[in-house]
Parts: sequence; structure tokens; C-alpha cells
Amino acid sequence: MSLTRLFQIIPLAMKSLLLHKLRSGLTILGIVFGVFSVIAMLAIGEGASIQAQKQVLDLGATNIIVRSVKPPRETSSSVGGNSSVLRYGVKHKDYDQIVGNISNAATVIPIRETSKEARYLHRSLNSRIVGTTADYLSANNLGLAQGRFLGDADNRGGDNVAVLAAETAETLFPFEDPLEKKVRIGNIFFDIIGVTKRRTASAAIGGSLSGQDFNKDIYIPLKAFQRRLVLNDLDIQRGSGSFSAEYVELNQVTVKLTNADEVIRTAEAIRETLALNHGDVKDTDVVVPLELLKQADQLRKIFNVVLGSIALISLVVGGIGIMNIMLATVTERTREIGIRRALGAQRRDITVQFLAETIVLSGSGGLVGVGLGLATPILFGWVRNFVNAYVLDHSADASELGRIFSEMQPQVAIWSLPVAFCFSVTIGIGFGLYPARAAARLDPIEALRHE
Repeated sequence: MSLTRLFQIIPLAMKSLLLHKLRSGLTILGIVFGVFSVIAMLAIGEGASIQAQKQVLDLGATNIIVRSVKPPRETSSSVGGNSSVLRYGVKHKDYDQIVGNISNAATVIPIRETSKEARYLHRSLNSRIVGTTADYLSANNLGLAQGRFLGDADNRGGDNVAVLAAETAETLFPFEDPLEKKVRIGNIFFDIIGVTKRRTASAAIGGSLSGQDFNKDIYIPLKAFQRRLVLNDLDIQRGSGSFSAEYVELNQVTVKLTNADEVIRTAEAIRETLALNHGDVKDTDVVVPLELLKQADQLRKIFNVVLGSIALISLVVGGIGIMNIMLATVTERTREIGIRRALGAQRRDITVQFLAETIVLSGSGGLVGVGLGLATPILFGWVRNFVNAYVLDHSADASELGRIFSEMQPQVAIWSLPVAFCFSVTIGIGFGLYPARAAARLDPIEALRHE
């Protein structure tokens, strides 16, 4: 088809469609929402994937996390024959063997945790107390807002020093500078030497790692933790009418490697070491963020295929609308087709004319849909604000729904724009071909007799 003829056919197709503006507009609307839904669905899926991958990357792509897992009571061991005291988790022996055997480890960070009340004057907060070393700050992508973090000297001496997380500092010291003040943990006073910056809480990832809020922590030297907060690694929790005790040597060991290519192999070596030390008791787990990252990427692809397929259904519905309208148009314009055939138009000319109209319909709808798709983050923001203001305030699950909505940030995938547009035009041609061929097959004499 020559370019000159194309310039003749397209304006004629537009003129024919404008004779029925409302009908054409409603037909285009089906394609608009079809294209928009494809782009929006993929944008939401892409945003969720990016968020999940960011959380995994926050764990460190070169990290290996060895953590304690509380086993069922019937498979765990007790301390001193006392069945109410469970013994499980990562041992000091495990840590020593990892340090001694993993030569490619840049740092190996032992971590011991417990939950205790932290108090300053009349203000108190139930906080997570973390006994660790100086490398914990960089390994968890934490930043300092004030003061300094724990140092090697603090750990060697088991000094009574503490670093407060952002929310802990705001709760205990809302009107004053916490530095050089003392915070009481249990019955022990610790000198405050620093405050960390606020950090986004990490969500639970695939059941392999629980969610963690770093903003309510208090960090103290591991040796001070072992000497003053637990007795020979025995953590006793007393409440009103309740008592529990657990013997845990270390809650977690984070192994940071220098080379990401060695992560999988090193993780397998660590699993073998733990199997030798713990036997059949499943009281430890090895989490490899690099493996989780690959899983997240695979889930992203599956997510895109599923959401894209669902959205394409709306495009198909729009295509059916085009076929319906074009079949009605063929019936209405039977006499016109007969006159054109009588004047010398070929079947191919009739087919091309009606196909041009379907392409104009689907193409116009596709362009408007792409424009709306580009505005997905803005439109989603409006929906989120509406839900937060008028729905979540009256919902029993408002906090959880609000957290999910506030964390969702759609990311428009650039590749989805031409793909969605091409699908819209293709569907328009596919569903417009039958009406066009039906028009071309009309007998000219019968068409001229049509009233």
C-alpha cells in the first residue's frame, strides 16, 4: 500500500467513526481500560518485586545468616534435667568453627538477643536488646544520628555502654539529648554513647526470615550482654504469674564474604558444619540472601505473567466490543458498500477500509491507555490516600492494611508501554478482520437493493 493511499484511507476512517461519536467513544473506552490495566498491573507487580528485592539486598548479597530456630519441645534438649528450660540454637562452638574454617569471610558477627524493659526515669519501653560487635552497624545498613557505635574496645572490656535505635531514643528521651545519659535495662545501668538513624522495617521474606523493626532496638557489647543480662547463656523471663527460661548461646551469626560468587558454596560448607554439631535436631537455619534474591526475581517473572494475562483479558473484551460495533456498522453501511463496489472498488479496498477503522479505534484507545498507564503511580497515590482516609479508619485491620498500602510503590516498566500498545492494535486487527471480510463479501447487487 502506497503512502499516499494510506493518507487517504486514515482520514476517511476517522470521518466515518466521527459520524457516531458516542458509539466510537465507548468502543475506544474498552481498549483504553484494557491497555491501562495491562500497564497498571505490571507496574504494581514490578513495584512489589523491587520492594522485595530491596529488602533482600538490605540483608546483604554477600551475607550468610546463620540463625537459631526454636524446635518443637519434644525434639529439643533441656538443661540440667529441667524440662521447662529449653536448650537450642547456634552454639559458641559453631561460631568458633565458622571463624576458623571460613577463610574467605570478611567479617563474622555474633548476635545475642532478648526482650527486656528499658527505662529512663518514669519512661519505659519494651525493647529488643541486641548484644553484638562493632561490625553490626555496617552489616545491617544502619546509620548513626548521634555519637558513635560500639567499638572493639567496648567488647573486649564488656563495658556497660549502649546505642539506642531511633524510636527507642524518641520514647525514652522525648525532650532531651540521650547522649551521656544512662538507660536501665533490667537492673543494670548502661551509658548511652550513640543513637542510630531511623530505618525502614524489613518484612518477613518467604518464611525464611522474620520481619524485623530496627527502630526499637538497644545495642550493647556482646560480652556485657553475656555477663549482665543472662546467666551462663540462660535467659530467664519473668512476668506477672509467668516464668520462662531458654538456654541459647547465640541467636544469630552473620557471615559477610568478600566475593558474591563464593556465597552458595560457603553456605553449603556452613550447613555441613551445623549438621555435624547438631545432629538430627533442626534448631538452626542458614539463610542466604543471594538465594532469596534469585527466588524474588523468579517470582517477579511469574507475577508479571499472571498479572499481565489477567489484564489481557480486558483487552480481549475490548476487542470483542470492536467486533460487535464493526458488524453493526457493516449492516448499517450495506448500501454504501454496494455503491462503492458498483463504482469499481475491489473486495480488497473494502477490507482495507474497514480494517483502517478498527486500527484507528484500537490505536487511539491504545495511545490514551498508555498515557493513563504512565500516570499509574499518581493514580495509585490518590487511591491510597482515599483508602487511608475513608476505609482504613473504619477497619479492624487498619494497621496491617495501612502498612501494606503505604509500602506499595508501583513502578511503570518501560517495556510494558509498547507491548501493551502493540497488543491493542493487534487485537483490534484480529477482531476487526471478520467484520471487514464480511463487508467485502457482500454481493454488490444485493447491497444496492438494501434499505
